[in-house]
Amino acid sequence: MSSSDIVTGEIIGTAVLILLGGGVCAAVTLKRSKAQGAGWTAIAFGWAFAVLTAAYISAPLSGAHLNPAVTLGLAIQGSTEWSDVPCYLVGQLAGAVLGAGLVWAAYLGQFQAHLTDPAVVESPIGREGMVDKAAAPAAGPVLGVFSTGPEVRNAAQNLITEAIATAVLVLAILTQGLNNNGDGLGPVGVLVTALVVGGIGFSLGGPTGYAVNPARDLGPRIAHALLPLPNKGGSDWGYAWIPVVGPLAGGALAGGIYELAFA
Repeated sequence: MSSSDIVTGEIIGTAVLILLGGGVCAAVTLKRSKAQGAGWTAIAFGWAFAVLTAAYISAPLSGAHLNPAVTLGLAIQGSTEWSDVPCYLVGQLAGAVLGAGLVWAAYLGQFQAHLTDPAVVESPIGREGMVDKAAAPAAGPVLGVFSTGPEVRNAAQNLITEAIATAVLVLAILTQGLNNNGDGLGPVGVLVTALVVGGIGFSLGGPTGYAVNPARDLGPRIAHALLPLPNKGGSDWGYAWIPVVGPLAGGALAGGIYELAFA
């Protein structure tokens, strides 16, 4: 596949991933949404379906990495050329920002209603559902629609959680094997990966919200900082490095485990 195919496929696929994944977070969180309060089950299933849809759409062009940690794991394992890695990363980050913008456009009225509600804006917690109240001023009241945040703010614990969850995801991808073209998972592999993402959400998503994807967290966080949202609060940049470094460490770990145990 060409560099332009990789960038195009990853932009489209990651944009769809964030549109549907961020969309379910918006649906569950925002006032005047018919799904408000649907809870964690809806979020975990929503992200699984987001991965399924985005991967099927983008696989013919780029192999549907959609995640820098996956790209890193595949490069270590040898299925992806290191020279192609920058193309994947550029497409993934650009697609993530675009997808977050599409979530904002789709839920524009709900964002307006939520962020002009005095009960939300004047809340001392800052981000609804946040347990660590001491850290709340760093996060705005709708940041959770865009990016992740920990329930217990401990950098080492949060980093380990993200690394473990991502290692499970990437190892599950690597051990399924690639399709006959060597450029991505086949249809069954895409379905299995989506189910794995759902399982990670249910089992390992509680502590940090399971970013397991640096682009998924960083791109929408950038969008949150740039979008004209009233009373949106901070983007919590002090935490932003953890859902980047943790998943990359997990992806590298999975690639190493595969080479040691399965290759």
